[in-house]
This record gives sequence, structure tokens and C-alpha cells, in this order.
Amino acid sequence: MDVYKEWLGIPEGPRPPDHYELLRLRQFDDDVAKVRANYKKLNAHVRKYATGQYSVQSQELLNEIAKAMLCLTDPERKRDYDESMGRTFEAVRDKFGRQPLLDILVKQGKLSRDQHREAEEFASKRGLSDRDAVVQMKLVEPDIAAQALAQHHGLSYVDLDDMVPEDDVLDAVPRALVKRHSIIPLFVDDDRLLVACIDMPEHELEDEMRLRYGVPMRPVLATPRSISQAISKYYAPGMRDEAIPYPNAVAAASPPPTKSGKPAKAGQAAPSKSEKAAKPAAKAAPAGARFEDLNADEKQKRKQIGLIAMSWSILIPCIPLLIWGVWPTSVLTLPGFIFKLPWLAALTAPATIFYVTQKYWK
Repeated sequence: MDVYKEWLGIPEGPRPPDHYELLRLRQFDDDVAKVRANYKKLNAHVRKYATGQYSVQSQELLNEIAKAMLCLTDPERKRDYDESMGRTFEAVRDKFGRQPLLDILVKQGKLSRDQHREAEEFASKRGLSDRDAVVQMKLVEPDIAAQALAQHHGLSYVDLDDMVPEDDVLDAVPRALVKRHSIIPLFVDDDRLLVACIDMPEHELEDEMRLRYGVPMRPVLATPRSISQAISKYYAPGMRDEAIPYPNAVAAASPPPTKSGKPAKAGQAAPSKSEKAAKPAAKAAPAGARFEDLNADEKQKRKQIGLIAMSWSILIPCIPLLIWGVWPTSVLTLPGFIFKLPWLAALTAPATIFYVTQKYWK
């Protein structure tokens, strides 16, 4: 006897029917309350056959109905079930519009929903990225995780075993910089510098690479292990400790302005620090030069000299009074005219201040 047809009124078709048909629901119905309500009605109806000759069939159908209800009221299990039946869900996006790495792996069939939850908890507890979490948990291989991360960022993935970086590109970056950022510069393609990275690079690194090569940087992702191996191979201790300027970088850079403020001629590089040090120091301004014609350093020096002169014009004539205040008996050993010097301060100080402010600083 077809209990689905006879007891539940389900038309002939696949047996057993899917969960939605079994619970008399519209396919992919997301109303949890309706799922539970239909389950209660059907459960009460099937229990009428629990005694008598159909007791076994009744118990089996009751178990089926209960399993269908439990599946459709569990969001994660329901999503998996719906996807198995061909339902498509809109991809979850982060605040930057990117699909999360774990969702990408689930969509690719590399992770189950349960593993997705486990990886999230593992990463959160240990402060790891999702990529590192799934690799450490051995849920996916490192290259699969790196490919998913590349898809997350909208970048390309490269296998460094298949890549041979160009020597002049490698030479333009010192070993310390490569190790600090865990990168491998590969080559220039279509006016872009391809750089293998573990994750999305920081803007500061992109700016520095642009200056070194004269072209924008385009990151591509690789596994941490492959980048580490490439660094050991191309930047072993003693290799490329100092960078060699990239041939096109100088030509691509904007010509620096000259001392006169005019741009340098094309192909004329800015003087290096050693060249600047080799040049003789600028001549000091003449003593009678106007203050406004001096450069900033000379103005500062002249201000300091003026302040010192004004200070001493007041202090020097007052020294005898200071001495007498400490050792009154010294008045017997000092010439009489010395005590007239403080009165000179009333003349010398204003004269000095007038000269400094009106002449020396003008």
C-alpha cells in the first residue's frame, strides 16, 4: 500500500517524496512556523494508524515526517538540502562587496556547512585568517585555500613552481624588503609589475614598488610555502642585499626640479646624496647683505647673534654689582670707575638694541 498517497494524499511520483512534498509545503518554503504547524497536523493524522495491522508503516512514516521537519527547521541543514535540490542562493558579500573565502569553498564543494562553522570558530579563537584556519585544520590543501583567497580579492593565483622571475626585476628589490613583506617580484607585463604575495598588499608597498620600477604594481597570490621557498632560492643570505635600480625606473620617473625651480632636462637624473656632499658648500652672505636677502639658515644665525649682543650689552655693565652683592669687601680692591659701569648700561643697552633691530636685522 502506498501510504504517502492513501494517508497523506501525495500524488504518485518519486518515493519517498522530498521533504516539502512530504510535509505538504510549497517547495523551498522558508516559513519555519508553517513547517512546524504542518508537521503537527500530519503527525496527529498518521498516529491514527499506529495500532492494528499498519502499526509498522505508521511508525516509519512518523519517523520520516519528524526527520523532514528537523531538517527544514535547521537553517544550515535546510540550505544544504535546498542546494542539493537545485536551489541557488544569492552570494553573501562583505562590506566591500566580496564573497567570503569560506563561502567560496562551500560553493566549490570543498567544505560542508558544518566545516564552515568549525573553521569560523577555529579562526576566531586563535586569531587566524580564514585561509590559515582551513589549512591548519587540514580541511583543504594550501593551494586550494590560496585560490579561494585570490577569488575573494578578485586577483589571479600563480604557482611559483611554473614561474621564472626576471633577474633585473629581482635585483631592483633588496632582500630585506622581500623578506619583510613576503613577496616575490616576477616580471613586468603590460606596463604592470607582477608581484606574488601571500595576501592583499598594503598601499605603502604598492607605492614603494611603483617608485622602484616606474610602473604600477599588480599583485597575484601564491601559497605562503611557495613564496618562502622562492625567497630562499632567489634571495639567499648574501644575495641581493642591495638593490640595483631597475632600467626603466629612472626614465619613467618624473624629472625632478632643478635649484632654479625649472624641471630638469629629460633623462637628467636627480643628484645623489654623495654627489650633493661632494659639491662645495654655498658661500656665506656678505656682512653688509640685507636681512631679507639671506637664506633661512643665515637669517636664523643673524637673529641668534643679535640676541646675544643685546643680552651682553645689559649683562656686562652689571657684573660689578653682582660681584659686590656676593663679596662686599671686594669693594676695597676694585677701582672706583668700575662702579660707574652699571650706569653705562642705560646707554649701551638701548644703543645696541636699536642697532640690532633697526640695522642688523634689516
